[in-house]
Amino acid sequence: MSNQMTPEQMRDPNYTPPMHVAIPLGIQHVLAMFIANVTPAIIIAGAAGFGFGSNSPDFPNMIYMMQMCMLLAGVTTLLQTIGAGPIGARLPIVQGTSFAFIPIMVPIVAGGGVEAMAMVTGGVLVGGLFQAALAPFIGRMRFALPPLVTGLIILMIGLSLLKVGIQYAAGGVPAIGKPEFGSFDNWLVAGTVVVVTMVLKFYGRGMLSSASVLVGLIAGYILAYMMGMVSFGNVERAASFAMPKLFPFGIEFGAGAVIGIALMSFISAIETVGDVSGITKGGADREATDKEIQGATYADGLGTALSSLAGALPNTSFSQNVGLIAMTRVMSRHVATYGAIFLIICGLIPKVGAIISTVPIEVLGGGVIVMFGMIASSGMKMLADVDWNTRNMMIFAISLSLGLGLMQVPEAMQHMSGTAKALLGTGLLPAAVCAIVLNLIVPEQSDEK
Repeated sequence: MSNQMTPEQMRDPNYTPPMHVAIPLGIQHVLAMFIANVTPAIIIAGAAGFGFGSNSPDFPNMIYMMQMCMLLAGVTTLLQTIGAGPIGARLPIVQGTSFAFIPIMVPIVAGGGVEAMAMVTGGVLVGGLFQAALAPFIGRMRFALPPLVTGLIILMIGLSLLKVGIQYAAGGVPAIGKPEFGSFDNWLVAGTVVVVTMVLKFYGRGMLSSASVLVGLIAGYILAYMMGMVSFGNVERAASFAMPKLFPFGIEFGAGAVIGIALMSFISAIETVGDVSGITKGGADREATDKEIQGATYADGLGTALSSLAGALPNTSFSQNVGLIAMTRVMSRHVATYGAIFLIICGLIPKVGAIISTVPIEVLGGGVIVMFGMIASSGMKMLADVDWNTRNMMIFAISLSLGLGLMQVPEAMQHMSGTAKALLGTGLLPAAVCAIVLNLIVPEQSDEK
């Protein structure tokens, strides 16, 4: 497709490719991020107790959250591609629901239902505004987050989520302790997703390779349907069109939620800077400008704050779409705009969320095993650029031990206040803070290993 454009047109963010080229490229962007975009909503809704099955009285809340993840991903992508004043990078940045915040939000919502979601909404609103406020200064903060720190943080995000993938693949949290948990049928379905994904990723070409996780999920879904694990009861009952609601779960401001999500918003801002740099380098062989980085950070933060108004989760730039741009070499921001419009249309149709909700949790488990493992792998890839002298090894060792240790032994914080326990119990925040502080205060070493 891209060979129909000149090299100058391919590198130009303002160029609009012909419709027969732009629309498929835009759909490809959506396919690359679609499942990853709605998965955080499923995880958080499940943790809040909304339930993964149609028998739960709060199940419509899960469908609504998935719907809003699609809608707000489209709206915030438009903020990036079209922009408004200083807001937006005017680059082909695709926004979506962030995985990075899941380890922070799960302890906040655990079994708390709608009331706990009100705390998340307050935290997301403050966190988004905090991130937007960082925009004018974000370029000067990058010194505090070298590959040693960012790699560790992303590795910790992946490691903290692995448990969720295994639980889902084995039958879901509600099935723990029951005979069906970890059954052969459950693992057969989840394993099919993993195997098909790997085969297509390594042996597929073009869109098949780019959308390998999605196709793997479809394969697992077909198998689950043949095994009688799929129910379509919710699809008929779902509305054909629905608008977002203002603060559907209410809004509350708790110290743990506000501090935790705001701190992760700082990490998200740095991740966005990396994505912007990856897009300009991979698609146009140039460095990102300060204006592009600032605009992207504004859009990231304000998009997250906007998401909170509709009861959705934090938004961020999606790294998998950065890889697509490096592959296609098409820098047109209007390609991502077409994808954003498609997401908005899906977000206004609850039946789309209801169809996604028919996916058995075992199928989703196979997909998130791959996705969460890839997050950890991305962290390892960043760490490969680190000079592993004694200084850096000690910083990494102490930060990783503290983070994983607190995550595995939450009882160690039983004498702390509720807020401190919530923040430290994630493991992620103490590891991140420890790594950032130690990297700033421990003097640089010679090349001695």
